[in-house]
Amino acid sequence: MPKPRLSVVVTRRLPEVVETRMAELFDTELREDDRPMTRDELIAAMCRADVLVSSITDHIDASMLAHSGERVKLIANYGAGVDNIDVATARQRGILVSNTPGVTTEDTADMTMALILAVTRRIPEGLAVMQTGQWDGWAPTAYLGGRVGGRRLGILGMGRIGQAVARRANVFGMEVHYHNRRRLQAEVEEGLGATWWESLDQMVSRMDVISINCPHTPSTFHLMNARRLKLLKPSALLVNTSRGEVVDENALTRMLRAGELAGAGLDVYEHGAEINPRLRHLDNVVLLPQMGSATVEGRIEMGEKVIINIKTFDDGHRPPDLIVPSML
Repeated sequence: MPKPRLSVVVTRRLPEVVETRMAELFDTELREDDRPMTRDELIAAMCRADVLVSSITDHIDASMLAHSGERVKLIANYGAGVDNIDVATARQRGILVSNTPGVTTEDTADMTMALILAVTRRIPEGLAVMQTGQWDGWAPTAYLGGRVGGRRLGILGMGRIGQAVARRANVFGMEVHYHNRRRLQAEVEEGLGATWWESLDQMVSRMDVISINCPHTPSTFHLMNARRLKLLKPSALLVNTSRGEVVDENALTRMLRAGELAGAGLDVYEHGAEINPRLRHLDNVVLLPQMGSATVEGRIEMGEKVIINIKTFDDGHRPPDLIVPSML
């Protein structure tokens, strides 16, 4: 007698090729639209599925897990971060959690450099003038930005993405510095041409650009708080393509409005889609709608990792991208 197919519920629309493959392998329930599931819908989905394919927009807390029933055994998160899931409670209830690490490293690093260039060279201002038809020709002092080469870049978080940013920054002639929970091995540090700072305060006070590339954990929440943001030079820029919660968004907004910081490039926000409205009206700020990992190739590779995690679990083995407590 053939083994029953695993029941899988997907919470958001995924690339068509990924959805097709999931439907071939499992008893898959796909979304008809791309609206995020409500809290009650997520609980109901876990009650009827063996596997929930969640995304970063699905916030699964202890209370939801307590009402999830006994059926769900794996939450296969479509994304590298898992701060949207109470992993400890899930494990206590016998629910495994997997993610999709390493897939979007290069894409996110590309976007980090794009934001550095966009803010430094005032690209959005130039685009706006051209799109409104207000440009009346070249002028010697119009839209003067700054040179990227020679600037000191301070990378906060030197994991896969931070190192990829460092490699790109070297090509642009930037001077690379970093702060990390653990110092890199000497040969890695030398290959990246990067200088380690044990003190985050000392690093940020001396940098021209700060790039946030660390995950959101209890220890990194508001790591760039009001006090630490005040240490930045008034000519400095801050770029964040990691997690919005790492930066105190209100404090950052106040400094930008007061001219105490030269600019910012943000792809992530402290409260998700609820962006501080005062940020939207600043010429020295570039805001993007979480586009860091938004490449066709990256999103398909993420889906492939999800499928491998589910298939490995279905075959009775440990998913290759299983999240364990020591990783949190």
